[in-house]
Amino acid sequence: MSAKHLISCAFLAVFASAAPALADASRHNVVLFVPDGLRAAIVTPETAPTFAEIRDKGVNFANSHSLFPTFTMPNSSGMATGHYLGDTGVFGNVLYAGFPIKAASSARMAFIEMNRVLGDIDDHFAGNFIDEETILRAAHQAGFNTAAIGKIGPTLMFDHTSRGGGESVIMDDATGTEAGIPLAPWVSDGLKAAGLPTETPGRLTNKESGNFREPGTKDANVVQQGYFAAALTQVVLPKFKADGKPFVVVFWSRDPDGTQHNQGDSLLKLEPGINGPTSMAAIRNADSNLAAIRRTLDQLGLAETTDIFVSADHGFSTISKQSDTSGAARASYADVPQGMLPPGFLAIDLAAALNLPLFDPEAANAKVESGNHPKSSDGLIGEDANAPKVAVAANGGSDLVYVPSGDRELVQKSIDALLAQDYVSGLFVDDHLGTFAGTLPLSAINLQGASLMPRPSIVVNFKSFSTGCAKPELCTVVVADTGLQQGQGMHGSFSRADTANFMAAFGPSFKKGFVSEAPASNADVGQTIATILGLMPKSHGKLVGRALTEALTNGTVPTWERKTLVSAPSSSGLRTILNYQVAGETKYFDAAGFEGRTVGLTLDAALAETK
Repeated sequence: MSAKHLISCAFLAVFASAAPALADASRHNVVLFVPDGLRAAIVTPETAPTFAEIRDKGVNFANSHSLFPTFTMPNSSGMATGHYLGDTGVFGNVLYAGFPIKAASSARMAFIEMNRVLGDIDDHFAGNFIDEETILRAAHQAGFNTAAIGKIGPTLMFDHTSRGGGESVIMDDATGTEAGIPLAPWVSDGLKAAGLPTETPGRLTNKESGNFREPGTKDANVVQQGYFAAALTQVVLPKFKADGKPFVVVFWSRDPDGTQHNQGDSLLKLEPGINGPTSMAAIRNADSNLAAIRRTLDQLGLAETTDIFVSADHGFSTISKQSDTSGAARASYADVPQGMLPPGFLAIDLAAALNLPLFDPEAANAKVESGNHPKSSDGLIGEDANAPKVAVAANGGSDLVYVPSGDRELVQKSIDALLAQDYVSGLFVDDHLGTFAGTLPLSAINLQGASLMPRPSIVVNFKSFSTGCAKPELCTVVVADTGLQQGQGMHGSFSRADTANFMAAFGPSFKKGFVSEAPASNADVGQTIATILGLMPKSHGKLVGRALTEALTNGTVPTWERKTLVSAPSSSGLRTILNYQVAGETKYFDAAGFEGRTVGLTLDAALAETK
């Protein structure tokens, strides 16, 4: 027996003692299905029968959590590694790197849901910018077959250091193009034999977001996701079955997220917002993809040995573009309704408050003149766009503000400007910059860790509110820094509507008909899958989730408690409040912001601790 095999057996023995129900974990397979942007409370037997069945017959994680900021790429890094964002460095979908990124439209600012951008950032950090081993990478090295299929960006995150096509199967929007990860010959041949193209179909009308005069899409992403589901069920799973090896598969469904963003059911109106018929069709589309995967597992005789873990990356809200304090909203723009916030409003308002020029990183660093706004909401503030004093990475329901020099006086001026805006609800500041009244430190929300990527100096949470339905999380509205319109969909905030993601599990490793009231998060997903498979991924940072052993057969329920952290008040009396839970040493973040400006946020004096 080889030394490598002896080590693998030792790992299995360790995890078997931690979870005694997994007597032969090496025979188990795992399918992680991610319905991007699926809210926990929207799932019923009528809206999503497959998701509801897995939840009701398996494990219902009734106290679930997205990682904040509640965006796709941060949460994909958490699921893939079991680490919080302070370790992975993926603080948003848009990041200010501070170094040139060849594939990005901006030299130092990048939307990272692109394979080439991820590759460039990896190259800058010796091949692995998140500096943690992913569960797919660990599984492949342990002899499992591995695949990640679906939405470009988060799909590759699960094995982004393997880009040759010879290890994990990677299929996303770019498959079959120069920007795609190559397919192994057996995959290409299998697609052709099944009558499927080797190039991923586009999103067709689903990608149409409209404008302030014309509504967005009325169609779910049926064609593209149908292709991904067919590739998995007709080619990948049959091959994995024939190989006779255990496997790990990630299926990242763009729906309902992509459709909720672009839906045209509610142009400039807050209702129905993301609760219209197009969004409901997107939920059913994702549900049907999972149903097809389950049918194939049954047909291949794999259902009894395959665990299915379903976890959305985040929840969702309807967009508001309204503010009574913003100077940006009082200006006139050719493509923005009068009186509404333009894309890049935070960068515009912050530049004005600092009395510094604003440049657009997505327009070759052109200066943003009066009556114009940044093309993609991002902004570089200062006399020199190539050496900005402040950089704003606009992400949607929250923005990242970078002060590269670390100038405390400039940070204080920026905080003062942000505290004056009614669209802001809570600020978090890099611990290394010191303490600031009205704000909490990044470490309070696990954003201060071992990351290689630059940390934002300030994380800005935007205001959210309910339109008045019985379940506020289902009709939450958030002010969003985006090119999308009021009435369309967004996420990223610290409201409970965005942190309450759908989570459920079903399979031989999990209890049946069990409702788990203990807190769970996307950082726990990677840890739980590693435990099920008997893996021990290499770890550098210490901000890790926990294995959800209470959901496993014969697992015990942990103790946990709810807490509230409150900042010192600003001169205007504003305090950043954080509601969170703790199970053992693991933190779970419910909601945060200023009192009265965040859905789901409460201030219980008995639980409050002042920071």
